[in-house]
Amino acid sequence: MRPLLITDCDEVLLHMVKHFGVWLGDAHAIDFELGAGDWSGRMRRRDGGGPLTTEEMWEKLGGFFPAEMARQTLVPHAREALASLAEIADIVVLTNLHDVCRQPRIEQLAAFGIDHRVECNQGGKGGPVARLVEEYDASVTVFVDDLAVHHESVARHAPRVHRLHMVSEPELAPHIPAAPHAHARIDDWPRAQAWIVDRFAAGEPASATYVQETA
Repeated sequence: MRPLLITDCDEVLLHMVKHFGVWLGDAHAIDFELGAGDWSGRMRRRDGGGPLTTEEMWEKLGGFFPAEMARQTLVPHAREALASLAEIADIVVLTNLHDVCRQPRIEQLAAFGIDHRVECNQGGKGGPVARLVEEYDASVTVFVDDLAVHHESVARHAPRVHRLHMVSEPELAPHIPAAPHAHARIDDWPRAQAWIVDRFAAGEPASATYVQETA
């Protein structure tokens, strides 16, 4: 049995929010303020029309994926970290996009030199993570994601998975508190890689109870 790494993509492997914000301004005359909380409340029309509704926000996200994915850039050291980790573990990219985006995401990551299994998901990631753990029969599993809601979902559905909270966008990270259901918060890949390797080397599943680390 090999260890298993299940990682998110946007704001973990690829920068997204800042490029999404630039596109909103270029294409829709909407200013997007980086920060915590509901995205729709941080999108404001330049004509003074006020914030977008949640429905309008999702519509704009649908316009970015997959048509504007080429704007995204690689998170520093992500490619090198995954290449090294792939020598000792299986890797799955679990991304919350509609299934129509799966092939564009595969091709997008491959263009950056990241060639691993990609699975699309909608909603909480706990169920898909639990199924992947069962499928791979992994000796130990680490989950990496930027959203606290997914760490909570994984804690509920797959509590023995090690959970690492990462927000790789430096303009966004200071606004995002550490996910309370993650085991650790690390926002760069060199330190994250070391933390993951330590979990793999120990070979032990996560405890159902834990004290969050800071790094």
